[in-house]
Amino acid sequence: MSTCFIAHRGYSGKYQENTEEAFLEAVKHGSGGIETDVRTTADGVLVVNHNSTAVFEDGTELEIASSTYEQLTAKPLLNRFTDTKIYLCTFRRYLEICRDGNMVCFIEFKGSFTDEMIHKAFTMTQEVYDLRMCELQSFDFDNLVRAHEMFPDLKIMLTCGEHNEDVDRCLDYGFDIDMSYRGIDAETVKTFHDAGLLVGLWTANTKEALDFCWNMNVDFIESDVFANEKGE
Repeated sequence: MSTCFIAHRGYSGKYQENTEEAFLEAVKHGSGGIETDVRTTADGVLVVNHNSTAVFEDGTELEIASSTYEQLTAKPLLNRFTDTKIYLCTFRRYLEICRDGNMVCFIEFKGSFTDEMIHKAFTMTQEVYDLRMCELQSFDFDNLVRAHEMFPDLKIMLTCGEHNEDVDRCLDYGFDIDMSYRGIDAETVKTFHDAGLLVGLWTANTKEALDFCWNMNVDFIESDVFANEKGE
């Protein structure tokens, strides 16, 4: 079985996470896919950022959900890694980079998404790239169910830290899982594989963690650092 490496928030071990720079470097580094976190601005623009606030290089912050895209891109973000001036990246730009690099897309919705937001995100995905190259991720099971109803061809993946009742529900719905490598066990991997479903593990940033993930024979390994090889 082939394991696909997913660059967690882009090549975030060496570049500022969830930025155009981190995504482009993930493509160069040779990962098979890229994970990102999607949020919506006050004026309805889909952007990528893990936290609910955007942090700027001048030390200020803005809440993404209550700020306009123009406000959020008026000044560069804090960049802890390079001298590059970086700005809040749109979901569309993330899709374009994944398309051009033939990347698998792990798309995590942060918080609860409305039907309108779900429809907008994956209509855009169809326009820019290909639903077949994407997996929607969320800790919120309701997000996953509603997205599956709207886009039956979209791959769906529950994100979780450890085994819980939603993991068992995935088997009934035919959803994949993306679990912390600290919370997985071989029986869960086998159960999902026997059901024809996929298993991803996050976030393996040491050789020991990566070796563990390899030995579990999972389909995806998310990492900030090890984008394309078994250790460095």
